[in-house]
Amino acid sequence: MPIYEYKCTSCGRIESILVQGYKSPDGMKCSACGSAELKRIISKVNYHLSGSDRLDSYDPNARQSESFLKDTRNIGLHAEHMLKKSGVKPTEEFKTRLEKLRTDPASVIKNSGDE
Repeated sequence: MPIYEYKCTSCGRIESILVQGYKSPDGMKCSACGSAELKRIISKVNYHLSGSDRLDSYDPNARQSESFLKDTRNIGLHAEHMLKKSGVKPTEEFKTRLEKLRTDPASVIKNSGDE
């Protein structure tokens, strides 16, 4: 069953509504103002790049947004870029440590005294 988004033409509120089939259900009303004037809209979409696409599109000289820096998938991207640029194939240990860092960034702080 698809979930469609509808915008109230009276108050502008956007709501997600679970729909059986592809027709808009009868009797829909805005939960904010009670208006029945709802128009189905095209929802925003998200997509994710593969690891190799992320690496290929990475520009170390570009200014990175705050959201780029908060995304743990970008941890180690610069190190991977430098290895690729120098023609060095990353070792399995490097890949394992990088994946651990991406999935649990706090582990670096917790385990920093272990080595």
